[in-house]
Amino acid sequence: MHIEAYAHKAVGHVYPYIQITFPEFAGERLERCEAYSAIQNYLSTSASARAKRLTAESVKDSQSLVLSMDENEEVVDEFEGVKLWWSSNLIVSQKPTFSVYPSPEDRMYTPVFVGITSSLASVSLHFGYRQHVNFHNSKTGSRLFWAVAADNRQRKLFTNNPSSNWGHYKASKWSHVVFEHPATFDTLAMEPSKKRQIMNDLLKFQQAKEYYARIGKAWKRGYLLYGPPGTGKSTMIAAMANFLNYDVYDLELTTVKDNTELRKLLIETSAKSIIVIEDIDCSLDLTGQRKTKKQEKDEDEEKADPVKRMVKGGDESKDSKVTLSGLLNFIDGLWSACGGERIIVFTTNYVEKLDPALIRRGRMDKHIEMSYCCYESFKVLVRNYLDVESHPLFATVRRLLEETKMTPADVAENLMPKSDDEDEEACLEGLIEALEKAKEDARKKSEEEEEEKAAAAEAPAASAMTEKEEQQKLSE
Repeated sequence: MHIEAYAHKAVGHVYPYIQITFPEFAGERLERCEAYSAIQNYLSTSASARAKRLTAESVKDSQSLVLSMDENEEVVDEFEGVKLWWSSNLIVSQKPTFSVYPSPEDRMYTPVFVGITSSLASVSLHFGYRQHVNFHNSKTGSRLFWAVAADNRQRKLFTNNPSSNWGHYKASKWSHVVFEHPATFDTLAMEPSKKRQIMNDLLKFQQAKEYYARIGKAWKRGYLLYGPPGTGKSTMIAAMANFLNYDVYDLELTTVKDNTELRKLLIETSAKSIIVIEDIDCSLDLTGQRKTKKQEKDEDEEKADPVKRMVKGGDESKDSKVTLSGLLNFIDGLWSACGGERIIVFTTNYVEKLDPALIRRGRMDKHIEMSYCCYESFKVLVRNYLDVESHPLFATVRRLLEETKMTPADVAENLMPKSDDEDEEACLEGLIEALEKAKEDARKKSEEEEEEKAAAAEAPAASAMTEKEEQQKLSE
């Protein structure tokens, strides 16, 4: 080690170049460096013309490929008359490991400035070049290269990997596929005024970096989507992602072992992303309020009785030790400020089951009710599915939608043609028939509930009369 250190010093006296290293990860590999990502995007524009070994990635609905430098490849760049050699390096960690898998790899970009000495002028040049990398158009000086990269890149849908796989060779905490959901706000079945309100809110958030910094809040926003199944909560998330051009991280809480793993997953999400926890009332035991003494007693009995534990499903539900406190810190604590421009979305069918601390304003800033299909939503769906703007049967559909409840998913299923022989009139008649049946079923259910209530009210009176008759018989 000492010989290697002295050798580096000796070479430094005669080495005429300045070399800077930009590692992919910082902070014990917890967070991906923004500088590394910016350089990767910048070099992708020139690598195809100058590098000999490239890595190709296809983009949906595009005839071209996104090309980037392959590992251990070099390209030459020039800035203000100074040449730079950019190299992409891959270094396998030399730290001892007891895993059966190979050691983790560290990737880095290294620019070498040719013919520049370590003077104040070189520092100025380095700063100017950094601005050149970060800003795509130096004339406007306002459009970050990140924005250009976001326009050209393919959006991704991520899911978290089990932590047992995190140490495997070339493994990561998130896996992804190309995000291909076609939903937009134009195709979303919702009242137009409500859609405009949500779209304006999203745009306001996206452009509010300086505002969030000024008021001292992390650049994030929480959305709670609640309503019955089939009302379009997942479709709303897809429309939001397509509208903002954000990646989506679908977080499965049941595979996260504890709060520490939850924080690590948060750190490895990128900016310009939507973090989603769907059906949060079913994910973990986060729905109820604080435990009562009876609940604690039942848990103690369950631990002592193996039969009760088997009936309840064993210990599977106890595998995850993510707590309500840990989730709150994930959303709104100190760790939530790692990175920026993130949206966190919770969905639930039963908002009343969630702990108030989880959904208060400041954590879930905007609550959006996804309700049953109204006439305005129907007009969007009939335009999507049948390409029809008006029809004599619309009046009947409107009346029935006001008299009964049907989800947008059920309305859409009835509007979808089932064969080539079905035209728009047949589909609308099928929807009307389904609405009338739903109305009749709701009426019968209401009558049955009223009868049950009446029977329950009469039962105590009948019981009291029976007891009185028995006492009279005994007295006689």
